[in-house]
Amino acid sequence: MSTFDWHPGTLLQLSGSYWQAFALHAAVKLGLFNILSKEPLTAKAASQVLETDIDGTERLLNALSAMALIQKKERRYALTEAARRYLVEASEEYIGYLILHHHHLSSPWTRLDESVRTGGPQRRSASFSDGPQREAFLMGMFNQAMQQAPVVVEQIPLGGRERLLDFGGGPGTYAIHFCLRNPDLSATVFDLPTTRPFAEKTISRYGLSDRIRFHPGDFITDEIDGQYDVAWLSHILHGEGEADSRKLIAKAVASLSPNGLIFIHEFILDDNMDGPLFPALFSLNMLIGTEKGQSYSEKQLRQMLAEAGIDKIERVPYQGPTQSGILKGIVGQG
Repeated sequence: MSTFDWHPGTLLQLSGSYWQAFALHAAVKLGLFNILSKEPLTAKAASQVLETDIDGTERLLNALSAMALIQKKERRYALTEAARRYLVEASEEYIGYLILHHHHLSSPWTRLDESVRTGGPQRRSASFSDGPQREAFLMGMFNQAMQQAPVVVEQIPLGGRERLLDFGGGPGTYAIHFCLRNPDLSATVFDLPTTRPFAEKTISRYGLSDRIRFHPGDFITDEIDGQYDVAWLSHILHGEGEADSRKLIAKAVASLSPNGLIFIHEFILDDNMDGPLFPALFSLNMLIGTEKGQSYSEKQLRQMLAEAGIDKIERVPYQGPTQSGILKGIVGQG
């Protein structure tokens, strides 16, 4: 557990921190960073392009300038380098879909007290939402994975492995990067049928349609076709309770060949369950959004793997930007 110098000033700063978050959300929703990517604009010019109120647009632009996301000079507003890299949709490093996903999560968070009171969710799981919310969720997961996958695959050598299962792989981002890193590797992305258009579009974009296939299914109820050398489970266990998490791990392990590898990428809590900060807060997010989902500790995940017949369980020396971690294991010899 970390310590901090809490006093009225820092407490109120924390309490009002959502003001900055919502200013960022509004700018992304409106496409404000996109229009500023072409040239600096006045508030009036920006409002004309966006078809928004001039005064409201100017106030938002001034707030974003105070947040150092844009720069104001002689009544014109221009992007900072960080905004151009991460908040303009045309950028390869764009994370706007993940920001929109956070925006869709924000309203249920105002009812966290009810989830704590009842133990039940305040919203439908993003995995089963429709329209813009599902697009923001799937492409948000793509945004997040695109920041991490190139680093992850460098730390996980898969030389000599031929078939990878990306279990609950969404748009297939990790399958893509594992295949790019390992020319002899092919992959199957197993996820809900509604995910298929997003996944196949993304896989095609990287020219890997001949090496990565999408298999539609519900990973809780449906069986896995084929046998694999590697199973990759990234950020799927936290959406399930302990019983179904054990079931998912056992199902993935059953699909592996002898000496097959399994990797679990999650927001892993310390064994004391009170840190790191992001996994602890994310566990609350799962309370709000799922029936039984939660963040798991390293001890819990190790026990689940061992129960499924996995040996040589170890922590990969990787920490993601949101404090995620990876556990690795090998199919036991019985």
